[in-house]
Amino acid sequence: MKAYNPEFRSRIKEHLKKQEFMHHMGFNLDVIDVGRTEGRMKLEKIHNQQTGLVHGGVIATVADIVAGFAAYTLVGPKEGVVTGELKISYLRAAKGDTLYARGWVIKQGKKINFCEAEVYVLNGGNETLVAKATTSMVII
Repeated sequence: MKAYNPEFRSRIKEHLKKQEFMHHMGFNLDVIDVGRTEGRMKLEKIHNQQTGLVHGGVIATVADIVAGFAAYTLVGPKEGVVTGELKISYLRAAKGDTLYARGWVIKQGKKINFCEAEVYVLNGGNETLVAKATTSMVII
């Protein structure tokens, strides 16, 4: 994979300052690498459904974030990405202390980067895979 902007890390860090929804959710990117990102957030009551399980929309959102930023690491200095498609498979109910997600590009293209993501719930020292996603990130 090739990063067409050698300054992608600093560019992403600047864009992260403007990610109001991410800040509102409490989600932070911990790892920003070529074609790959990872992030986490402490789970709070606002992230849950009435049953006390993490809301599926929260899980889908963090999968979209890590996949999108993974795709963004590969685009040129004047390009961006938007989600063209997001398919998510919920594997099990999520309940825990922290939500952790990682995303990576599986195929880099000229107009679309194809990505995957995994979302885990961390509870104490245990890590449980709760969802997998595939995305197409359209380069704009």
